[in-house]
Amino acid sequence: MFSQTHEYSAFWNEYHLCTLTTLRSNGTPHVVPVGVTLDADAGVARVITRKSSKKVANILASRPGEARADVCQVDGGRWATLEGTAEVLTDAAAVEDAVARYADRYGRTPAPDPERVVIEITIERAMGQVNVTRPRTASDAN
Repeated sequence: MFSQTHEYSAFWNEYHLCTLTTLRSNGTPHVVPVGVTLDADAGVARVITRKSSKKVANILASRPGEARADVCQVDGGRWATLEGTAEVLTDAAAVEDAVARYADRYGRTPAPDPERVVIEITIERAMGQVNVTRPRTASDAN
């Protein structure tokens, strides 16, 4: 069961570009920028994408229940990584729900796409450091 502090879950609701790591058939990592939503109550992270993407192909190439995926986000000294098993969901209700969650987090609804699918990661491990003071920048002085 996924269980983290309020601050950790809140960090996943902030607007941040994330990375998704999947494994190629030769075992090397495939890392791409994505938007991620966290459903802490369900213990899953979701990424919307096109079914023709390499990340989807990597997941589908694994045996059912054995595809590994990690998502990560960084903001200064704050960071969080979620690790788990991934599956590709294609049903309309799952896609619609994932798009709505993406719109809530990122403030925009993606254009309709008949090729859209959802990568759902069942979280097995969460790591990170989110209670770090953000470093001051030149723009903070203005």
